[in-house]
Amino acid sequence: MMGLATRKLRRAAVAAFSASALLFSANPAAADNAPAQTFDQFINGPNGAVLDGREADPVGTGLRQNLFAVARPDKGRIGVAAMDLSTGQTVSILGDQAFPMASTSKIAIAATFLAGVDAGRYRLDDKYPLMIPVASRPFSTSVAPVKPGMELTARSLIELMITRSDNTATDAMLKAVGGPAEVTKWMRSKGFERFRIDRDIATLVRDDGEFDPATGADQRDSTPPNEMVRLIAGLYKGEWLSGESTDVVIGAMTRTVTGSRRIKAGLPSGVDFGHKTGTLNNTASDVGFVEMPDGRVVVMAIYVTGQGGRPQRDARIAEITRTLYAGFANPRFATNASNDNSRVR
Repeated sequence: MMGLATRKLRRAAVAAFSASALLFSANPAAADNAPAQTFDQFINGPNGAVLDGREADPVGTGLRQNLFAVARPDKGRIGVAAMDLSTGQTVSILGDQAFPMASTSKIAIAATFLAGVDAGRYRLDDKYPLMIPVASRPFSTSVAPVKPGMELTARSLIELMITRSDNTATDAMLKAVGGPAEVTKWMRSKGFERFRIDRDIATLVRDDGEFDPATGADQRDSTPPNEMVRLIAGLYKGEWLSGESTDVVIGAMTRTVTGSRRIKAGLPSGVDFGHKTGTLNNTASDVGFVEMPDGRVVVMAIYVTGQGGRPQRDARIAEITRTLYAGFANPRFATNASNDNSRVR
């Protein structure tokens, strides 16, 4: 497994790549429903497989076709985005449509708090109480009632919310930063236009099931996959936070224990990666970074709805991961890498 010092070196090498090559093309987000059904229609449509806006196709039709084959929307919407941080090569399927974040939003919540640490507003050894849900009927109040529980340090709360997806720790951090609107505000300040958090986790879980994400997009508590990839890419490269704060969130993602049948199941044994899972009614997701054996880093965000059940959604995420890994592992990608990260181990 990769140590902290080695990961810092790899992140520094990745960060040296020109930011201009890492921008997704802007794609209108008006149509969050009814994706095309054939590859030709899909690839040429306004919500098709968006690349990075260059005239030459940097990814290649083969990967796009393989990705489309495993991310077809006939059993529920599937959103995928991936980026090679060393080359800037990107690919996405419905990457600009809104998908329910579920617990993948916890990365942004942690980042918002850590930005406050960097600004001197908080400290990682400050203590906050867990926010324990109090039983209430769905939709009976605009905000689900909670009560304070045991106090833990912010460092411990972040570890719990990322590695174990603990909701009570997440709501503790949300309260500390001032609520969901403050997370959205921080994201807007970094240029994320469509990412939004509207409810705390207690309310989100209590009222889950109001809409079916397989057939349409509820804009609340949602993100396009492209924006989640940009968030993780910026965190990995140290763009949003100090080095110490970056280590906290990126390190926690490498220790995640949830979702063993998702991204983890789609990667070869021994590959280093970090991720964060999300699960709600009829939707499953996994987002994170994969540290390729040659030193490159690929960030991916996978949001799957429908498919007939949770085991099928998990299997679909693993299959998409497998397809992305195989595509980006193509020797042509390593040859075109802008940084010689192969020496960073």
